[in-house]
Amino acid sequence: MRIPASAHTSRPWRIHEIAADFTVLDVWALPTPGDPDDFPRLVALFATIDPSQGSGRASSLVWSAREKLGQVLGLDGPGSGIGERTPSLRDRLPADLLGSTGPDIPSLPFIPVYLTDDEWVAEMANKTVHGVMHLSWVPDESGGYRGQMAVLVKPNGAFGAAYLAGIRPFRHVIVYPALMRRFERGWRASTGGSATPSG
Repeated sequence: MRIPASAHTSRPWRIHEIAADFTVLDVWALPTPGDPDDFPRLVALFATIDPSQGSGRASSLVWSAREKLGQVLGLDGPGSGIGERTPSLRDRLPADLLGSTGPDIPSLPFIPVYLTDDEWVAEMANKTVHGVMHLSWVPDESGGYRGQMAVLVKPNGAFGAAYLAGIRPFRHVIVYPALMRRFERGWRASTGGSATPSG
């Protein structure tokens, strides 16, 4: 479920000090109810999800179309990624966040930045945007905990801003809802079929 940006900005996350020049694009409550110590399981689940596979025909078509568009426009070409056009957020990390990046994400063009007990950050960049995925573990309304995902962006000029505006309907109607379904199925499978906290 998409939720207000304040659900992210009101919490004392470390990402605020590291990516203060980024804008919160979307925030989603994840269908992953659990216990206080379940965040590592959520991180492991996210690292294995491939949103281009098994998420429904519409979502697969969108991912395929994005890949083709990237090839035609050269959005993901050499010189456009992290450490090339765009410096990594790892260069901004304070000493206490160095050394713990979390797992790699083979199915997505994200590079892990840092991992704490309740935050995991990964970044990507192309010719349109420098993007940040912020995964966190928060108390829910029922006394348990759940995952939360925020997407932060720094568009690359007017073209980047126009690109983000153009893909907004696809993100909200197709891509993110399909990703939420993948989270829900994966979470249920990892809990033996139950989607409710054990405690």
